[in-house]
This record gives sequence, C-alpha cells and structure tokens, in this order.
Amino acid sequence: MEKICLQPLGDVESRVLDRIAEIVEDRFGLPVETLNAMEVHAHAFNAGRGQYHSTELLRDLLRRMPDDALKILGITEVDLFVPQLNFVFGEATVDGRAGIISLRRLRPEYYGGTPSDRLFVERAVKEAVHELGHTFGMKHCQDPRCVMFFSNDIEDTDHKSTRFCANHAHQLAQKLRPLRKAA
Repeated sequence: MEKICLQPLGDVESRVLDRIAEIVEDRFGLPVETLNAMEVHAHAFNAGRGQYHSTELLRDLLRRMPDDALKILGITEVDLFVPQLNFVFGEATVDGRAGIISLRRLRPEYYGGTPSDRLFVERAVKEAVHELGHTFGMKHCQDPRCVMFFSNDIEDTDHKSTRFCANHAHQLAQKLRPLRKAA
C-alpha cells in the first residue's frame, strides 16, 4: 500500500515528528513513515534574506522520495520563503507529491511569547495537514476553522482546526477512494 513519508530536513525533534505522523495518519487514512533525516541543502539558502527558498527544497524532496511513497512532507527548523512573500509556514504543489513546513515561526517564543510545547506541536500538526491537503488537490478554504484556511499570520493558524471542513473532507474522500479500492 502507498504511504505518506515525513522527511526531516536537519534536526527535528522526534516527539514533534511522532505527533505529526499520528494526526496525518488519522486525517488521511494512510500509513505514515518517518524517514531518516537529510541535510538542508545550502543551494536553497538566500543570504540576503537569511532564509531558504522552499520551492528549491521541494525539488530536493521529490528527488529523494521513496518509490512506494504517495506523498512526501519535509519538516524543517529553517525559515522558509517564496519570492513574493516575506516568509511561508510551508509550501506544497496542489495535486502534486511534495510539501514542506517550517517549524521556525510556529514556536510561541518566536513572537516573544512563553514557550508552550502544546501550542507549538498543535501548530505544526495544522501546517502539516494543510500542506498535505494541497498535495491532494485542495485549495485554500474560506472557512477560517478549516485546516485549509490560508494562514497569513500565526493567529490564523491558531484559530483554525486540525480538521477539514465538510467540503474538503468530501474532496479528500473522493481522492482517496481509488487508493482504498486498490488496497
């Protein structure tokens, strides 16, 4: 059976990876495998911005993707950007095979807040499910509680759920139906 692979890029805490894997498996109904960490390639680093170009890292993920993987999600501590935005929490190709999230701006202390492991991990889970949702063809949602709502800032991430709205849940079920028939 095909699976979703989590690919740590650099050093990522195992407890964060474990929680993401647990929720991703629940939301998508597919087995999840966490791969061995790979380095964050320097070619994606933009010295002027002090950030990594997420699209370049997506290309690296696709080259490394296991043959039996349906989707791959990179998880990293480095700060990510795309040229038209100051930063991104993550990026994925809609209806593609790869996504990536950054944990950097998900930590409460990044914004001067008190560290909260619970809040940090919850934010990471939301962004992981969101980016994988894109790989299953889902676009941004107008419902601010849906996990597919676009997070323009951390408050948007905090407000949304880890779950899909009814419309996106239906869309995901339609995408997964052929995979379940093949199993």
